Amino acid sequence: MAEKGKYLVLVGAGALLGSAATVAIFKLLPRRGERKCTVVEAIELNGMLTDSQYVVTYITLMFIEYDMFACDLLERRRYQKFLEGVNHGMTGPDLLMDEIVTEQLTRNIQFFGFENQKKVVSSYVVVIGLGGVGSHAASMLLRSGVGKLLLVDFDQVSVSSLNRHAVATREDVGTPKALCLKKHFSTIFPECHVDAKVVLYDSSSEDEILSGHPDFVLDCIDNIDTKVSLLAACVRRGLKVLSATGAGARADPTRIRVADLRESTNDPLSRSVRHRLRKYHGIDGGIPVVFSLEKPKAKLLPFKGPSGEEENPSDYQIVPGFRVRIIPVLGTIPAIFGQIMASYVVTELAGLHVHMEPVVNFDMDHYNVLHQRLIEHEELQFGTAMEVQRDPCTYDILFTSYSVALLLDVAQHSYELQRRMLYALSVDKSHPVDVEEVIYIAKELWHCRSARDLSAKDVGRGMWRSVNELMLIRWDHMKPASVSNLILLKFTEADEHESRSLEDIKEQEPEFFARVTSVLKRAELDFGLRSE
Repeated sequence: MAEKGKYLVLVGAGALLGSAATVAIFKLLPRRGERKCTVVEAIELNGMLTDSQYVVTYITLMFIEYDMFACDLLERRRYQKFLEGVNHGMTGPDLLMDEIVTEQLTRNIQFFGFENQKKVVSSYVVVIGLGGVGSHAASMLLRSGVGKLLLVDFDQVSVSSLNRHAVATREDVGTPKALCLKKHFSTIFPECHVDAKVVLYDSSSEDEILSGHPDFVLDCIDNIDTKVSLLAACVRRGLKVLSATGAGARADPTRIRVADLRESTNDPLSRSVRHRLRKYHGIDGGIPVVFSLEKPKAKLLPFKGPSGEEENPSDYQIVPGFRVRIIPVLGTIPAIFGQIMASYVVTELAGLHVHMEPVVNFDMDHYNVLHQRLIEHEELQFGTAMEVQRDPCTYDILFTSYSVALLLDVAQHSYELQRRMLYALSVDKSHPVDVEEVIYIAKELWHCRSARDLSAKDVGRGMWRSVNELMLIRWDHMKPASVSNLILLKFTEADEHESRSLEDIKEQEPEFFARVTSVLKRAELDFGLRSE
């Protein structure tokens, strides 16, 4: 018993000596002017500690006046206590009831609004292919608050992939990409339910991967056969899918676009995918893809075997049909592809439908032609083109009471000038439809094709559209021409439109009426003509 008492005394003395040494070190260190730990926080800290920790910390706090040592310890203990209490079974909008989760997602909540962020947190997204593109897409989906992720890839992290992978380190080399991401994700957003499957997507694993009604599927696969199989399965199951085409051998981030698969250009992978989907599955578009307009800057490298001599790549395939030859990759480009995919998906999940820039190859001559046709049509149909062209004698100088009075005096013997001036005063001068507005209307609103083609399956490749049969006309004949009242139609369609009333169109073609109305409302919002 005496020996035990001596032992306890020695342990206590050692603890006191260690505390004294710690105090001495902190006294010698320069003060950083950081905030003091309050008495309330000190009491909270003491309540978190065990008896032995309490003794040492109490003595330390007495000497260093509750400084940052105690405050840092308090924050660590608070976070540890939080992690111990994390309910990993909590899913959906309930996650936003947690203060730390809400704080972590506060910028998203400010951007989308609380209710829309709840939609993101309640969502389930599948990411297939976890290389340079897929790892960045999955990482930002996680950081954006997606509540459930399924990560799928059969491959492992390699040293050469570290130039483009989102989170992998040298320590992860040789581990499955799916498990690598899951490990890192658990330290970033532990509340997200992350499943990882180290499997190859094919017909045998389709149900295992695509069941569970995911809100979105991200196709980040670089193998043509597997990509086609996945996209066809998503279309067959009615799942929303976003596909990435070739990110290798590119260097210009400003030429990356999101558009329908049928509009993707300059990309060998997307051409092959389009052809096979159409030939073998009868799918002719309707799938959004991320692609680059840039022509590849490099080609596949020749395959060399262990001897250093060029050999047949198929002799070394581990998985049949998968590429063995290497394509040069600038690591920043697949990362941007992945970021774009995540941005597209998160905004869709939140209900913020972003209108991506259409793929159109028109130049100023094309837009000038459309503008001139609009001017001529307005003159012919309505007797004036005042709303769609700037007239120096009526737009630039006449909108003061003095200039109006002066011009009326000069124009007292000119009926035509009086008519033009009075008409100019009656229309909206704040948004005249000049060439800049024509570019916005034709390109941004109608994608340089007829408003009636937007729901058609075969509208042609966006890079090769023509203005030969197109013109801008008023949607509502009773309202002046403006950015929110002009639609793009073919000549024959324009003639038919002007022979009908809006009530007739609304009754006989409700879908077309609703679609056009929605697009024109977007124009009003973009130009500040109305609030949401």
